[in-house]
Amino acid sequence: MGKILLFLLGILAIWLLRRKFDGGASRPRRGNPAPQPPAEPERITACAQCGLHVPESEGVMEGGHFYCSDAHRQLGPRA
Repeated sequence: MGKILLFLLGILAIWLLRRKFDGGASRPRRGNPAPQPPAEPERITACAQCGLHVPESEGVMEGGHFYCSDAHRQLGPRA
């Protein structure tokens, strides 16, 4: 009975040492997901009518000109 207990304690000790020094290289760690690369920054463009700088997703393009709003698009580029 003593030999079996000693054998099981030895196996447990080896398992604990392997866990400690393995560093978790064989399994992905939980909790901290891999960092995501930053998204591409959005371009900021000046309105052809008033000069206000606006993100391109919020403005209007027409005829090769960028406008901050539909009202400025209707007025056209500044003379």
